[in-house]
Amino acid sequence: MAAGAPRIFVSHLSGIAVFDPAGDQVGRVRDLVVMLRVGQRPPRLLGLVVELATRRRIFLPMTRVTAIQSGQVITTGVLNVRRFEQRPTERLVFGELLDRRVTLTETGEEVTVLDLSVHQLPARRDWEIDRVFVRKGKRGGAFRRAKGEALTVEWSAVTGFSLEEQGQGAENLLATLEQLRAADLANVLHHLSPKRRAEVAAALDDDRLADVLEELPEDDQIEILGKLKEERAADVLEAMDPDDAADLLGELPTDEQERLLSLMQPGDAADMRRLMSYEDRTAGGLMTTEPIVLRPDATVADALARVRNPDLSPALAAQIYVCRPPDETPTGKYLGTVHFQRLLREPPPSLVSSIVDSDLQPLDPQADLPAVAGFFATYDMVAAPVVDEAGSLLGAVTVDDVLDHMLPDDWREQEFHLDEEVATDGS
Repeated sequence: MAAGAPRIFVSHLSGIAVFDPAGDQVGRVRDLVVMLRVGQRPPRLLGLVVELATRRRIFLPMTRVTAIQSGQVITTGVLNVRRFEQRPTERLVFGELLDRRVTLTETGEEVTVLDLSVHQLPARRDWEIDRVFVRKGKRGGAFRRAKGEALTVEWSAVTGFSLEEQGQGAENLLATLEQLRAADLANVLHHLSPKRRAEVAAALDDDRLADVLEELPEDDQIEILGKLKEERAADVLEAMDPDDAADLLGELPTDEQERLLSLMQPGDAADMRRLMSYEDRTAGGLMTTEPIVLRPDATVADALARVRNPDLSPALAAQIYVCRPPDETPTGKYLGTVHFQRLLREPPPSLVSSIVDSDLQPLDPQADLPAVAGFFATYDMVAAPVVDEAGSLLGAVTVDDVLDHMLPDDWREQEFHLDEEVATDGS
């Protein structure tokens, strides 16, 4: 659902089909997973519980939902088929929130929750529950006719859902930190007690925790990962940028590395093993294996659509790499690079092969850190291709990874400011 689209009542999502981009049905929606927040703040919609044809129920994050329309859900096609397990911080909409008795704030009257509406926040990929459809009078089934006036109210107009009433622990702190950037939240976690740090990490969803782990010092990364269940640790590693995940895996004992790799999707595990085969402070060790790769017959419009992906970092979105198939790294023959500014100046139907820059020499995977840094400084780059002797694109190095390896180990400690005070004790 695009930003600004009408809200959707959750009753309309029950049992609807879920499709991949090719139009093949992968399952049906059986529930919605939300995270409650303190006070009257609307819950965040984390994802959907999808039942596959095999009757297995899996979790589909909202970041992998591209559209909800005409009674169907369209996904990116990337599914983790591990069985869904509800976490303590999560609530099931159909299973726990519908048919619940709550109180109207204005009148103090008890009402029954019949339905809830969700919407996507403007200019963001986050989803929230914003309104509650309730019925006054005696308790009735969630979708059963009952006597009493029915009305739709804002989430903030009722009480009975919030975390204070549920007696949750670390979520109060988490709600205070929710709007922080990943780097700022990482700084806060770094200064928490180990107990509190583990509680907050457990309450974060996989994608958010992955972003935060990428910003933490190595010791904190290892500590947090070690306190997660192995299945969840593998999920979080898959959600991290491949180069950061490989760096973290490389610090673990070999047997633990293998256990986690065996729990990951085969493609992700293969990327990890390939990255771990390079020395840490080389182009191969610094690169990510997931740059934007397009074939020569792709158009400028295709390239701009890929660049707009909000999951990409600004450095990765700065340019595309034109290669012959296969499109996944290691690719076929690398042909050159196109910067996004050049894309903006060209007609959308133009082929990327007609504007490719093939003059700039790519990085060798064995190039050491000083050579990589010199390359970036000489050519004013924010990202650079890494190509092997056979001419295949292996990945791309971004300037943030170069800086991260050149700065002193304690650089995260040197400057840190929070607009609001946050309790960092272990209580």
